[in-house]
Amino acid sequence: MAVEIDLAEALRTTRAMRRFTDEPVDDDQILRCLDAAVQAPSGGNIQPYQFVVVTEPDLRARLAELYLRAWERYAPAVTALTPTPKSEEAADRQRRNMAASDELARNLGAVPVHVLVLMPKISMTITDDEGDMDVGPTYASVYPAVQNFILACRAEGLGTVLTTVYKIHEAEVREVCGIPDRYEVVALLPVGHPRGRWGVAARRPASALTSWNRFGEKRR
Repeated sequence: MAVEIDLAEALRTTRAMRRFTDEPVDDDQILRCLDAAVQAPSGGNIQPYQFVVVTEPDLRARLAELYLRAWERYAPAVTALTPTPKSEEAADRQRRNMAASDELARNLGAVPVHVLVLMPKISMTITDDEGDMDVGPTYASVYPAVQNFILACRAEGLGTVLTTVYKIHEAEVREVCGIPDRYEVVALLPVGHPRGRWGVAARRPASALTSWNRFGEKRR
C-alpha cells in the first residue's frame, strides 16, 4: 500500500537499490507505479514508450543469465577505466558500489519483478524548407517517466535501479520477451523490497556543477 512521503525528502533520499529481500511484490503496486510513470511530461504528449513487466520465474532467469554475461564482460572493462580514488573514503564507496552491482548481477533472477522500458526507433527531427530541425533525442520523452516510476516505487516501499548493462545483449533480451525489433530497450528496472536504507547519497554539490548566465561563471 502506498504511503505518504514528502516530495523533497523523496527526491533527496531515493537512491539506487540493488539488494532485495524475497518478499513478493503485488501486481497492483506495479500498476500504481506505472500509472505514475505515464503522468510524466513528454514532447508533444506523445508518450513514446511501452512497458514489459516480467514476473514469470523462467523469463526472469533467462534475462538474469543475459545480464550476468553482460556484467562479467562490462565490469572489468569499466574498472580498468575508472580513475584511482583520491581518498580512502572514496575508495571504500567505490568498492561498495561495485559489490552491490555485482550482487545484483548474480541475483537478478531472484528479484520478483523486472520492468523493461521500450522506445520505438523513431527520430524527433522534423524538416522544413530550410532543412532539418533536430530538437533532441526521443529519450528526453522517456526517461522522465522512468524517474516517476522510481519515485512511485519509493512511495510503495519498493526499491529499484535503472540499469542498461543488458544492452550488450539487447537483441537476445528482445527475443526472450518477444519484443519487436522496432523497439529499443532503454531501461531495465528490477523491483523488489529493498535490503538497503534510504538516505542522501554522496554527490558532487550542485554549486560545483552550475554556471550562471555564461558557462564557467559562478554565483558569488
